[in-house]
Amino acid sequence: MKNGIFKPVSEGAISRAILEGFYRDLSEAINADVFVIGAGPAGLVASYELAKANLKVFVIEQNNYLGGGFWIGGYFMNTITFRYPANEIFDELNIRYTEVEDGLYATYGSLAASKLIYSAVEAGVKFLQLTYLDDLIIKDGRVSGVVVNWSPVRALPRSITCVDPIALEGKFVIDASGHDAVAVRKLANRGLVEVKGLGAMNVNASEDAVVEYTKEVYPGLVVAGMAVAETFGLNRMGPTFGGMLLSGKKAAKIVLESLAVKLE
Repeated sequence: MKNGIFKPVSEGAISRAILEGFYRDLSEAINADVFVIGAGPAGLVASYELAKANLKVFVIEQNNYLGGGFWIGGYFMNTITFRYPANEIFDELNIRYTEVEDGLYATYGSLAASKLIYSAVEAGVKFLQLTYLDDLIIKDGRVSGVVVNWSPVRALPRSITCVDPIALEGKFVIDASGHDAVAVRKLANRGLVEVKGLGAMNVNASEDAVVEYTKEVYPGLVVAGMAVAETFGLNRMGPTFGGMLLSGKKAAKIVLESLAVKLE
């Protein structure tokens, strides 16, 4: 056969490269430093900050894409807004934006999402996509890892299949799963924490409150982003993302300050 543009390889070599790469990452995830639940704005910023500090960080994302609400903005319109001082994170990552009015900025959601994903990957973050949080590992009164399964498993009839999840151990978990607040709700179902539910829209109150209430809600579990609002009954802020970005940054700081002691 006449040689073409591309160097010839076997189909088996392609399959082997995919399998070996995936299982190498999955093996590393068995013992990680931090698991971040959700690859939206808060989760991406948190994971980026943690990976910059040379921690082994894995993001658990139930969808096949990364970026969360960044991609579609409000009402399926691909412009996102954010307020000062969240623009400082965009400045660090060289994400261009325009100033709409004093302290209010806008950019394309696709630009913000893609550059933040790129920055996280370059920093060393690994992603487990199409993976959902099934449960938490709790030992001696502390969250000590995650129990995960394939997202498609939930679409299968329970009567014909029962696919057991796998457990991955870690030092911290950050719940950045948005309105679902999946990790916090696992604890709430056991009576270990309380989830108050989301309050009404109030942008000026909500973003400050989300950052303020970003905290360790149970030993080993930090809540970030909209999961904060769901947990503490805070106001919603709609399609503006500054609170998400700064909440993710604060969540990472909380973990780093704690692990600086534990990892000495």
